[in-house]
Amino acid sequence: MPQTTLKLAVLATLLLLTGGISAQAADETFTVRIENVSAANALKLSNGKTEPVGVAPVLYLVHTNRAPLFTSGEPDRGKGLEALAEDGPTAPLEKSLKGQPGIVHVGSTNTPVGAGSPGDIWPGQAFEFKVAAKPGERLTFATMFVQSNDLFYAPREDGIALFDASGKPMSGDVTSQILLWDAGTEVNEEPGLGPNQGPLQAAPNTGPAEHGVVRPITEVKDGFHYTTVPEVLRVTITPGPAATR
Repeated sequence: MPQTTLKLAVLATLLLLTGGISAQAADETFTVRIENVSAANALKLSNGKTEPVGVAPVLYLVHTNRAPLFTSGEPDRGKGLEALAEDGPTAPLEKSLKGQPGIVHVGSTNTPVGAGSPGDIWPGQAFEFKVAAKPGERLTFATMFVQSNDLFYAPREDGIALFDASGKPMSGDVTSQILLWDAGTEVNEEPGLGPNQGPLQAAPNTGPAEHGVVRPITEVKDGFHYTTVPEVLRVTITPGPAATR
């Protein structure tokens, strides 16, 4: 074997052994847990009654683009977020996101931890899912606030950083990064009493259209009281062993 070829072969072997060359880059695996920590009487209704808060199945994605689901202050894009925010299903939005630029992975979970069948989570229950990601990739999820016309929980539009500036995986409670959003697609009614809300409406996609914009509920002046995110959710991220994509 010529000397030059031999040197190249030795160099390639060393790089492979030290991780310089890899057929599949190792990702970090993260476990994301979304818990409903609300009290059984969290919703105080104007008729004097109370109700627990329900949280619908979760759509989640790992991405590199800045605003994969919506842009705050702009109308819904018509890609499936309206269906999720008004009625809970994740499938239309999940289907529209698959294969799009900047989307690394998209998935959903609809069965509470320990449950035998799909459903919403109520006080004391949780959804859990795993994602794999590399430094520079971010996490976004969306889930409907059940007793609403078009409200959903999600991070800010650019998502949650899964690694810090040095490449260390994110770990811990990220509830402070979650907001309650109004999709701006259906006129709001009192949470828990609206006849066009999921639990009370006769059929999906009912209720007067709003023709508004996506924005945090804190910017909405509709006269109704909304429980704060920490009163309903606790979201934690736990890094695990590396995985190959």
